[in-house]
Amino acid sequence: MNCIKIRFVDNPESVESEFRRSVEEMVRAAQPRFNLSRQRWRPQIDIYETRDDIVILAEVAGVPRGEIHLEVGPKTVRLSGIRDGGTQGECGRYCLAEIPCGRFERDIALSVPVDTETATALYRDGILEIRLAKRPPDRIYKIDIQVS
Repeated sequence: MNCIKIRFVDNPESVESEFRRSVEEMVRAAQPRFNLSRQRWRPQIDIYETRDDIVILAEVAGVPRGEIHLEVGPKTVRLSGIRDGGTQGECGRYCLAEIPCGRFERDIALSVPVDTETATALYRDGILEIRLAKRPPDRIYKIDIQVS
């Protein structure tokens, strides 16, 4: 009689992560230059606020400026693009391939509305800095109530 083992876990995300890592290790062992990180990757980001601005720093080293696409909405930022894979030369082969390449995308929800008209972006030393001015809060008008 055949048996099926069922294992219950507290955190399903950790199982998926463990499975993905195991498969990636098997693929890398068979052919190191191919790995699952080539599909899509997510650049690391930092977000901080000043009194007037929200600043987003994204690590996109090796991505040509022309391949970075940035969309800014009042409460969201979308960063996407493509990083080409490294070249190992005619006779070379990878022994280790950890730098992700291919398409990337990040959707960032902002904590406060921003002024999309004044947004700026600066790309320097592999870091993209996006500076967004906070939109002033809407004015509240006081209305007098009249008696009829």
